Amino acid sequence: MRDPVLRAELRKASVWFGVGAAMALVVLLVQPLLIIFGGLVFASMLDGGVRLIGRGLPFLPRWLRLLIVVVLVIAFVSGIFYLTGIQIAQQIEELRGRLNDQTSRVTTFITSLGFTPGASDLTGMAQQALGSVGRLTSAVGTVLGAVGSLIMVMTIGLFIAIEPRLYERGLQWMVPMGARDEFAVTLARMARTLRVLLAGRLLGMLFEGVLTGILLGIAGVPMALLLGIITGILAFVPNIGAFVSGVLMVSVGFSAGTDQGFWAIAIYFGVQTFDGYVLIPLVARRTVDLPPALTLSAQILASTLFGVLGLALADPMVAMIKVALERESERAAKAGARSERKSRWKKRDEAPDAAP
Repeated sequence: MRDPVLRAELRKASVWFGVGAAMALVVLLVQPLLIIFGGLVFASMLDGGVRLIGRGLPFLPRWLRLLIVVVLVIAFVSGIFYLTGIQIAQQIEELRGRLNDQTSRVTTFITSLGFTPGASDLTGMAQQALGSVGRLTSAVGTVLGAVGSLIMVMTIGLFIAIEPRLYERGLQWMVPMGARDEFAVTLARMARTLRVLLAGRLLGMLFEGVLTGILLGIAGVPMALLLGIITGILAFVPNIGAFVSGVLMVSVGFSAGTDQGFWAIAIYFGVQTFDGYVLIPLVARRTVDLPPALTLSAQILASTLFGVLGLALADPMVAMIKVALERESERAAKAGARSERKSRWKKRDEAPDAAP
C-alpha cells in the first residue's frame, strides 16, 4: 500500500467502481429520482408565479406571495370541477363508449381488407406492446401509484418553493469550492430556463384547451368541454400529447357525423399550426429552443425506460442537459482564451529586447 504506483491504480479502480455503483443506483432508484425531479419542476412553476406577483406587489413577503399562488391554483381547479364536474363525469363515460365503438369499426374495416390479424390478435398485440413500456416504473401505471406520486411531487415542490435558497446552497456545498461560483451560475441559468419553459408550456396548455373547447362547441362536436380539458392537459407533453388529443378529437367528431369529423380535423390543424408557428417561437426566443426531433427522441427513450412520468418530464430534462452543456462549452471557451492570453504574454516577456 505504500507503493505510489499501487495507490494510483487503486484510485483509478475506485473511480470506475464508483461510476458503476452510481449507474446501478440510478437504475434502482429511478422512480424516486423522477419524483424528485418532478418536484423541482412543480417548484419552478410555483416560483414563476411568485416572481410574477412580486413584479406587481414587491412589498409582499415571499411566503405570502406563494400562499396567493397556491390559493389561486386550488381555487381555479376546484372552480372548474365544481361548475362542470357532473358534465365532465357524464362526458367521460360517453367518450369511453364512443372510442370503443370507433375502435371496433376501424378494426373491423382493416381486418376485412386482410391487412391485419383478427380483433383478438390485435388486442393481444396491444396489451403486449403496452406491457413492454415502462417496466421499471410499472407502479406509476396504477391509479394508486399515480396519485401517490402526484402527492409526493406536489409536496416536494411546495417545500422547495418555500425556501429555494436553502436547497441551492445545499447543492453548492456538494461541489468543490473552486467550482462553486461556476456551478452557481449554471444553476441560476437552469432555474431561469425551467421557469420560462414551464411558463410557455402553461400558456400553450391554456391556449390550446380553451380555444379547442370553444371551437369544438361552435362546430357541434360532442363533448367539447371534455375534449378541451384533455387537449389542454396533454399539451404539457409536446408532440405526443398533441397527437393523442388529435386522435380523440377526430374520433369523437366522426362518431357524431361526417361534417363534425371534418370540422374536428380543421380545428385540430388550425390550433396546432397557430401554436407551432406563432406561440412556440415566441416562447423559444426567451428560453431553450429544443429541436422537435430531439424532443421526440427523448420522449420515446424516457417513456420506454421510465414510463408515463418519464414521458411527462422528458422535455424539462433535455432542456436542463442542454443548458449544462452550453454552460460547460462557455467555461471551456473562457479557459482556452485565458490560457491563450497567458501564452501570448509569456512569449512577449521571453522575446529579446528590440535593438535601439
